[in-house]
Amino acid sequence: MNKYISAGFIFFIFLLIYYLGSFTRIPFADAIGFVLPVEQGDFETTATATTHFLYINTAIFIKNITGINAIEASRFLIITSGALTVSVIYLTVKSITKLEWASVAAAFIFGFSFTFWKNAEIVEVYTYNSLWLSLFFFSLVKSFAEQKKLHIPLAGFFFAISLWVHIQNILLIPAFILFLYYFRKETKYVYSSLLIFLLIFGSISVLNVSQGLSLSSPYFSERGEWLSNSFKKTFVQYLQDLVKSVVYIIYNFNVFTLLGIAGIYFLYRTNKKMFFVFFTASLCVYGFATFYAVTDNYVFFIPFNMIFALSIGYGLSQVQYPWVKKWSWVCIFIPLFYVLSLQIVSSTEKGQDFGNYKKYKGGLEYYMYPWMNNNVGILEFTIDKKVAPDLIFWMTEEAEIYIELLKSKGFTEKEIRKL
Repeated sequence: MNKYISAGFIFFIFLLIYYLGSFTRIPFADAIGFVLPVEQGDFETTATATTHFLYINTAIFIKNITGINAIEASRFLIITSGALTVSVIYLTVKSITKLEWASVAAAFIFGFSFTFWKNAEIVEVYTYNSLWLSLFFFSLVKSFAEQKKLHIPLAGFFFAISLWVHIQNILLIPAFILFLYYFRKETKYVYSSLLIFLLIFGSISVLNVSQGLSLSSPYFSERGEWLSNSFKKTFVQYLQDLVKSVVYIIYNFNVFTLLGIAGIYFLYRTNKKMFFVFFTASLCVYGFATFYAVTDNYVFFIPFNMIFALSIGYGLSQVQYPWVKKWSWVCIFIPLFYVLSLQIVSSTEKGQDFGNYKKYKGGLEYYMYPWMNNNVGILEFTIDKKVAPDLIFWMTEEAEIYIELLKSKGFTEKEIRKL
């Protein structure tokens, strides 16, 4: 089957999966902070660490041209980006392995990975960010595996655009520089890639300075001291973070984690240049996500998870055991792994205690099950003036603003509760 037809099938499969499981009501976490500005409809004119310039403006653009509300515009952007990312993962693995079955399996394994699946069904920036990064990784692989020189400047373009979505992607700059170094003999393409990257990336600072912000404004947040707090942990806390990061990998990729490790080994043996580019990218992202002092640091692993999914695809293609190909289809049963894990943890005392503590946002299901349909909503929580055991004042404050905005547009409180 033509690879683009396969990519199209994969896109529609995951578009349906993510749509069916998508949130019923605006979830907790940062969701309300993304929906509110889209509902207000004022385009972002600055690109700081928390404004997510390209995401917000794309969602507003979708809302304006379609006439749908902010919630549905956000849903459309998120699930479409998610499904497209899975398709690009398929095409990237196909470029490396040339094997249909390994590429399809890798796409399903990534598409069903917990963190990505979860973020494809809530209002967040990470699936849209993943789309641009997946195109960046696709260009890197095309340049190495197929010697497609045009993809060298395309890599610079996609990478630079991704920085307008999420500034965390600056962690990939060392890998990008190494990539350009390896192709240094292709002077025209390397200089073009670097120039495109610098112009687009540099425009962030130009935009902010023109709005009266400092040159450093794209890299810092006014909401907290998360970065500085990351350097104030004890040795035991750093060790706990490391153990937690390994648990995240295993929960995302279960038994396929072993094939990801195998893929790393085989890539090192067969294509050291590509290996070191992706190893550099992985090391920077994984290290940052592991020790970053925020409660939801698991979402910052998504770029690493994308690279690891590519490694799983390569591992599938290189492991010389017939049963690997024969049983690769079991990846479609990954959702059962989450169901089983939830049942096991729910049966333990600590699991029940944690579930009761987090009941206000959906309990254990919120943390262990990616399906968000029929979820607990922040608007209903705020209207009922409920109190959470965690500090969530920034969510309820933005929810109150959104509720008042909806009331000014004629929505009743009963209608708002359902949103």
